[in-house]
Amino acid sequence: MKPFPWKNAMGFGLGVLRLPPDQFWRMTPRELACAWGAVMGERAGPLDRPGLEELMERFPDGH
Repeated sequence: MKPFPWKNAMGFGLGVLRLPPDQFWRMTPRELACAWGAVMGERAGPLDRPGLEELMERFPDGH
């Protein structure tokens, strides 16, 4: 069994969705997966580094 991809989940929740940390940590993995599906499409696979970079490019945080 693979460990949960916390680094990718945090990158998506905090970086792409721009959730405040308290809201991110209150989410369940299932809720985060639903948000992932809404942004990336239901058939998207796990978030990899190129996928994260693409999202960061599409949705820059302005810093």
